[in-house]
Amino acid sequence: MKILTIRIWRPSIIGTALILSIPILTIALSVFENPGENWQHLKDTVLPEYIGNSMLLACGVGIGTLLIGVATAWLTAMCQFPGKNLFIWLLLLPMAMPAYIVAYTYTGMFDFAGPVQTMIRDWTGWSYRDYYFPQIRSLGGAITMLSLVLYPYVYLLGRSTFLEQSVRVMEVSRTLNCGPWTVFYKVALPLARPAIVAGLSLALMETLADYGTVSFFGLGVFTTGIFRTWYGLGDYNSAAKMASLLLFFVFLLIMMERISRKKAKYHNISGKITSFSEYNLHGFKAWGAFAVCSIPVLLGFFLPATQLLLWAFETWSDMVNDSFLELVRNSFFLGLGAALISVILALFFGYGMRIMPGKATIISIRTASIGYAIPGTVIAVGVIIPFAWLDLRFDAFMKSSLGISSGLIFSGTLIAVMFAYVVRFLAISLQSVESGLDKIKPSMDEAARSLGCRARDTLIKIHIPLLKSSTLTALMIVFVDVMKELPATLILRPFDFNTLAVRAFELASDERLADSSSAALTIVFVGLLPVIYLSKTISHSRLDQGKTKI
Repeated sequence: MKILTIRIWRPSIIGTALILSIPILTIALSVFENPGENWQHLKDTVLPEYIGNSMLLACGVGIGTLLIGVATAWLTAMCQFPGKNLFIWLLLLPMAMPAYIVAYTYTGMFDFAGPVQTMIRDWTGWSYRDYYFPQIRSLGGAITMLSLVLYPYVYLLGRSTFLEQSVRVMEVSRTLNCGPWTVFYKVALPLARPAIVAGLSLALMETLADYGTVSFFGLGVFTTGIFRTWYGLGDYNSAAKMASLLLFFVFLLIMMERISRKKAKYHNISGKITSFSEYNLHGFKAWGAFAVCSIPVLLGFFLPATQLLLWAFETWSDMVNDSFLELVRNSFFLGLGAALISVILALFFGYGMRIMPGKATIISIRTASIGYAIPGTVIAVGVIIPFAWLDLRFDAFMKSSLGISSGLIFSGTLIAVMFAYVVRFLAISLQSVESGLDKIKPSMDEAARSLGCRARDTLIKIHIPLLKSSTLTALMIVFVDVMKELPATLILRPFDFNTLAVRAFELASDERLADSSSAALTIVFVGLLPVIYLSKTISHSRLDQGKTKI
């Protein structure tokens, strides 16, 4: 039985993983292709701007997410102040807001023709250039928008680590006359560094992957450069080379995160924690903590969500029609389809690594599952090049053998879109499934084998029922991420096929910001699903444990 399992499962796993790795390998191999004249022109003109702006954007967002995420994580984990229990889950709400939707709403509110500047001119009688107002459509504006929606990555991992740190270490530091700031800076922060860096790396990868915000603000970065090269110059080779350069920066971030994770071995968690001490803040400090936690929630969720609601009420009758319902159906179909395929593949891969943890199996699966760290723009370029080649070869075969043209079967169809989604979001499902499988004791597998169950029967009859929670979580998160995905859909979608994200982007690009609110608000409401789930999880992390206030 063992030999039969290896003969069937291992080739199937490695073969499937290699197919899913095609987009990444395509982009990586494009480095070795001969550069054309367009590539030399890009290197001499706009490529330095793309590199510089991307680095400035990443550095700015990194600083912003660190300041907001670490501060709010520490306050909600180790301090007591008014509204603390409410902020524990409210601080997660900006995760439901895609950055490009926040960018649209703030532009509509604070641009020159928006209500805020119009009110200022009406009250003061000033005209253009008589006063200074920060430019929303700028690099600083993009840094602000992305920081407001990406800080929860740092907050979530940072708070979890602060809660898990050994109480004994904290108490020993206090016996040495260390104040709250000293305990935070010299004890808690160094211990939490690997988790904070992991959250920061996720935020930076999302920053480099963003297209909607930087495109709407007119910034020259890698993602917008790939689009301009692809559609403006029609040069697939140069677009692939630019995508490979962006891929290099992403892998650099991954390596930095991996190096940081290795140093996590000095974390010291001594058994089950039954109680922990909180700093009880009073007066000015308490309200200062309240302000620090309330400002990100207000600016990152409530203010843009309120503006979207106001616009939606104004344009509801004109925008919510049969065409809008078709957008909802399209988005729902793609999200559910990609989620189901991703979860099925995750179960296949996860169980395969469980029963055959060989190097070839693990390397192939890990290669196929790094898509989440790669921008959707890069994935789309890596999908369309081999799919277009496959279409050309199949069409030539049909013409030579049957005298008919097959047209586009793979590229330019929903097959390409769905394939890109699976490559992009497989890692989410796989991580959730692996986490669930780790909780199932190996003795369960041994007992099933002793009763004559094959590997497939063990997976279907035993593991899948036990993994219900993990698979539902993966389904929900992948579904929401597909609903929000913009660049891959823009490049790969069939002609005259739209989703809610694409429609919101198109309307906002045409300066019809109010008209885009219905589609944007629908995406936000769907995005609240995983946020609610995360908030319930984090709220139970220590509510049942004793607390000592000092």
